[in-house]
This record gives sequence, C-alpha cells and structure tokens, in this order.
Amino acid sequence: MLSSALAWFAAAVVALRVSPERAVWVLFVGAMFIHPIAVLLNKAVGRTGSHQAGNPLGSLAMATTFWLILSCPLAYAASLVHIEWFFPAMLLVIGGRYFTFATLFGTRIYWVCGATLALAGYLLAKSQASPALGAFTGSAIEAVFACIIFTTARHESAI
Repeated sequence: MLSSALAWFAAAVVALRVSPERAVWVLFVGAMFIHPIAVLLNKAVGRTGSHQAGNPLGSLAMATTFWLILSCPLAYAASLVHIEWFFPAMLLVIGGRYFTFATLFGTRIYWVCGATLALAGYLLAKSQASPALGAFTGSAIEAVFACIIFTTARHESAI
C-alpha cells in the first residue's frame, strides 16, 4: 500500500507542476512498479506480503489484478471527457480492489480503506476537484492506511 501511495504522490506532483494529462501516465507507469517495490519493502521489514499458503482464495489476487488492468482504460476514457474524472475513477477502482483484499487476507482494515478510497473518489468527482487534489488524496489515504496496517502488524507480532 505504501508503494501505491508513492505512485499516487508522484502523479500528484506531476499534475501540479507539469500537467494533469502527464500525471495520468505517471500513475499508470508508477503502477507497474508497485508490486516490485512492495516486495522490496516487505523483505526489508521481514514480511512476505502474500496471503497464507493454502488459502483457497489465492487465485483471487491475480484475478483482481486483471480486473484492475481492464478497468484502467475506463478511467482513461473518463479523463478524455473531463480530466478531473481520472483520479476519482481510479480511486473507485482501487477502492473496489481493497474490498477483495479484505476477503483474501482476512483483514477488516481493507474494507475501511476501500470504502475511504471509494468515498473520496465520489466526493472528488462530485466537487470537480483538480487532478492534483485527486492524486494527493489517493496518496494520503493509502499512506495513512499503510501506516495503520504496519503499526497493527508490528503490534500483533510483538504480542
């Protein structure tokens, strides 16, 4: 989740300093590095970052990855109509993916994260917020939830 927050943050900076259209591509390209960076971050803190072996829902992780990839053209198409719609659309897509993570990992915090991302996407679209605000919002939400999950995991492993 932290590596995703970094991709959102990079897109936010580009939206603010270069252009919203370039920020769309920064998020797409940054998304390609989310998994490799997450693997490195998890190894650095001594965690696997994967579901438990034998989890019958393990294939769901790959299925949601395909769903996410297939949803990106919809968000991109929305940006061609109104650039302000791209980041809210992606927040809705990512929020939906976290709902699946709640089932896959058996952790309720993903329900809260998914709902927070989806609600933010809706409110940003409704208010026609700037692309930079949309991207900064995605970054902030994922960074906060990454910290919550990390702190909770450290606390649980200390018990």
